[in-house]
Amino acid sequence: MILTEWFIFFLILQVIHFLGTWKLYVKAGRKSWEAIVPVYNAVILMKIINRPWWWVILLFIPVINVIMLPVIWVETIRSFGRNSTQDTVLVLVTLGFYIFYINYLQDVSYIENRDLKPKTATGEWISSILFAVVAATIVHTYFMQPYTIPTGSLERTLLVGDFLFVSKFHYGARTPMTAVSFPMVHDTIPLVRTKSYMTKPQYPYFRLPGFQKIKRNDIVVFSWPVDTVSKFRDQSNLGHYKPIDKKSNYVKRCVGVPGDSLSVVDGYVHINGKKNPLPDRAQLQFSYSGMSKGEGFNRQNLYNRYKIKPDQRSFTRYNNGAFSIGALTNENAKKLKNHHNVASLERNIIPKGRRDPNIFPNNGKVHWNSDNFGAIYIPEEGKTVKMDLKSFSLYRRIIEVYEGSELGINNKLSVNGTQILLNGKPIDSYTFKQDYYWMMGDNRHDSEDSRAWGYVPANHIVGKPVFVWFSWDTNAKGLFNKIRWDRMFTTVGGSGQPVSYFKYFLVILFGWIIYNQYRKRKKSK
Repeated sequence: MILTEWFIFFLILQVIHFLGTWKLYVKAGRKSWEAIVPVYNAVILMKIINRPWWWVILLFIPVINVIMLPVIWVETIRSFGRNSTQDTVLVLVTLGFYIFYINYLQDVSYIENRDLKPKTATGEWISSILFAVVAATIVHTYFMQPYTIPTGSLERTLLVGDFLFVSKFHYGARTPMTAVSFPMVHDTIPLVRTKSYMTKPQYPYFRLPGFQKIKRNDIVVFSWPVDTVSKFRDQSNLGHYKPIDKKSNYVKRCVGVPGDSLSVVDGYVHINGKKNPLPDRAQLQFSYSGMSKGEGFNRQNLYNRYKIKPDQRSFTRYNNGAFSIGALTNENAKKLKNHHNVASLERNIIPKGRRDPNIFPNNGKVHWNSDNFGAIYIPEEGKTVKMDLKSFSLYRRIIEVYEGSELGINNKLSVNGTQILLNGKPIDSYTFKQDYYWMMGDNRHDSEDSRAWGYVPANHIVGKPVFVWFSWDTNAKGLFNKIRWDRMFTTVGGSGQPVSYFKYFLVILFGWIIYNQYRKRKKSK
């Protein structure tokens, strides 16, 4: 729904609210016209049901409002003496329209000083759980979201099994676009494994102001632009339409920002013709092929010496002494080359000019591959590019999907000879409506990234990983060894080796527990 459609929808809701409640407003000692004035009517309703004025704010926060509306329906009928379980069920299953019945057909009286405390332990429990969910949803949606690293595409910087806190406020929180969804989950409800949202209606895209822009080489969490899987990483069930905010979340390094000219030369990213310098915590990894000399060169020795993890299945040895190995940093490659049982070792590089049809723009017409790619322009909002047969392939999805169907616009790009047509009309240029980014993994030969599916639009940005609060190594033996203690409570950014602040957290935690015990004892005395 576009902004105008939402405004009309909002006005319709105001009329429905007025028709269903104006008599109740009068019975509560208010004026009937107060039930139809937008926002003001909600403030007055909070006074009628004896709830704080700031509940009105919750009604205008996407996702939270879906939780709060049923609460207000129940509070409204209870303010007029309808406290039975039957009344509560009826107002919920009729989506609030039971209030019409009470407004016009029931002789009810307003209870001015209604006791707001739940009359049962169950009611108290439900009330506490409800507002805990509201508070957690606000934090999860607008401030900080937990995230787990599922793949090794950013190995050495982020490990499989790292549990992160992702900041929503660094780049500005993206308000939910899906109006009706299950709180605190993404695209799937746990346990029952069903879809957690309704695809319609959709709010217009909006992002709150952030305090920094995405910088080149930032690690970024984003919605996977080409996601059509019904559940996260379920490649067996493709072809599903998913709203932007319900697409699977990916985490990669942003190697190209709006306005950059980007190419990949022998596996290394070049920006505007110069090799992109990476921060010291970033460690690129490539796959290698080599020849061994003897039987002493085996998988377990590699794991112990070079930290190549078994779950990556990154080492294969062949009968003739040849072997292949992946996820190897340049530093470890030099060490491995000097191994007494290694005769030769060479980094695998797909030659320039060899065509890979699985590489963006996925048309098999460009002579690009994962090691030698581009150059391409990273689109910037407000900038205009020439439209010809080459740019047609690069920007077709941007124009038709990211700046078309996902924004409710019916864009169709086509070709007539050498002429580019937009919705049947000839064009020789196009001006972009938003910024775009280029995301890649540090594990260059084992990362599904922008080289496979192209640009990441600004409205797909989720947030910035800032903190590793827990890390779990499934390959280690023993419960104590499975926890990566040195990674707990470490920052994602920064220079030098990550430093764990876990011991400081424990000191503060125990200090707080001791202080609370002291305070309780002092109060009891």
